[in-house]
Amino acid sequence: MVARVQTVAFIGLEARSIDVQVQIARGGAKFTIVGLPDKAVAESQERVRAALSAIGLALPFQRITVNLSPADLPKEGSHYDLPIALGLLAAMGVVDLEALAGYAAVGELALDGRVSPVPGVLLAALHASTNELGLICPAVQGGEAAWAGCDVLAAPDLLSLLNHLKGTQLLAAPVASVAEDAPQAPDLAAVKGQETAKRALEIAAAGGHNLLMSGPPGAGKSLLAAALPGILPPLSPREALEVSMVASVAGALDGGKLIRARPFRAPHHSASMAALVGGGNRARPGEVSLAHLGVLFLDELPEFQRQVLDSLRQPLETGEVSIARAALHVTYPARVQLIAAMNPCRCGHLSDPALACARAPRCAADYQSKLSGPLLDRIDLHVEVEPVSAADLALPPPAEGSAEVAARVAAARALQTARYEAHGVRTNAEADGKLLEDVATPDEAGRKLLMQAAESMRLTARGYHRVLRVARTLADLAGAECVARIHIAEALSYRRRAPVN
Repeated sequence: MVARVQTVAFIGLEARSIDVQVQIARGGAKFTIVGLPDKAVAESQERVRAALSAIGLALPFQRITVNLSPADLPKEGSHYDLPIALGLLAAMGVVDLEALAGYAAVGELALDGRVSPVPGVLLAALHASTNELGLICPAVQGGEAAWAGCDVLAAPDLLSLLNHLKGTQLLAAPVASVAEDAPQAPDLAAVKGQETAKRALEIAAAGGHNLLMSGPPGAGKSLLAAALPGILPPLSPREALEVSMVASVAGALDGGKLIRARPFRAPHHSASMAALVGGGNRARPGEVSLAHLGVLFLDELPEFQRQVLDSLRQPLETGEVSIARAALHVTYPARVQLIAAMNPCRCGHLSDPALACARAPRCAADYQSKLSGPLLDRIDLHVEVEPVSAADLALPPPAEGSAEVAARVAAARALQTARYEAHGVRTNAEADGKLLEDVATPDEAGRKLLMQAAESMRLTARGYHRVLRVARTLADLAGAECVARIHIAEALSYRRRAPVN
């Protein structure tokens, strides 16, 4: 007899059905797992053996074959432990196979029989629900699986699960859980001066635009970036599910609770390409995917490796990351808002001759040359952050803080939600092609200004369209129906980059 238990394999954010087939036949004692298992799957036989021993069961002294079907799909991860163990128990007659027929199972087994958490439970639950199955998963991730609406058996250990399947114990139904609010972001009222930078931050938040801030050390660039989450609108339920799916497959859901705060990721400049855009042996999502629908903050931008930064060009344009390997091809979402900060040169004081290094201004040209033109062309807003004087710091806090700015941002985002609802677009930064022409075509005066600026500033086609997107956001913040000359003019002012003197 062959016992069958359902589980899943993860290919990016896609869960595929896997049929775990277990056969116990006559022959010498041997435990074999076939079906392209990786090292973690192949080692599961020892974890399963120890877990069964912990509950007083021993594997039969016979030939045990476990086939993971389809056999040509690579199998990765430790979540195959539980379905393999359940298949063995069914083949041994310990568990009724009918009791497992309506479930898929995921979970890692500890040596003492506990069911340990694994990445991807939310995806597995959604897949099981789509296929009209229940899900057997670790107890600590029951709240994560409960969001899928399917029947969930959240088992703390193998013995409790067996007793439940036999009817001698009842596992409590898990309750869908949500993560607590993120720590409070700094208030914009704490930023003294920097009105131009705060205006650019508001525009970036309202339209989902990328922003680059350049200025000397201590001017407040990092503080401005940290304040951005405080003015962004909260995630919608659908967006929260998208963000949580990425975090789930990366194993980053805290206690199996759905995320409801927009991600804010700030990797160190020593991050590798695989860490930033994803990859590695198991093609895991990188920082740009973990920041999906949130903020990716890159401080000290020129200190990142150039090839690492250039790897962001495709995600910033398409909103997704495609990772190709010899055995598989996976795609992760990466619709992020890039906020970057940099010093104008390595010493950081290009504009102050008393503090600048002896190589100025040549050091600035060398430092800024680490950033490629195509990457900078994908950044909508370029802002020079001026140093803050002692007189500015002595001023009282500004009357307007994050709450007032967040209200304007929310109103502008509401206009965009209504405008793009039928087009599958969330913000002005995502509008493109015919849609962008329909919603952001300026009036005659604005069109003339844009054409003149395109010639004099030598705007690329990408730069031209990004000016239109920013101008549309400015019109939304002003509550204007049409993009006017004043909106084009302000959008162009953020397109300029200060020359190196």
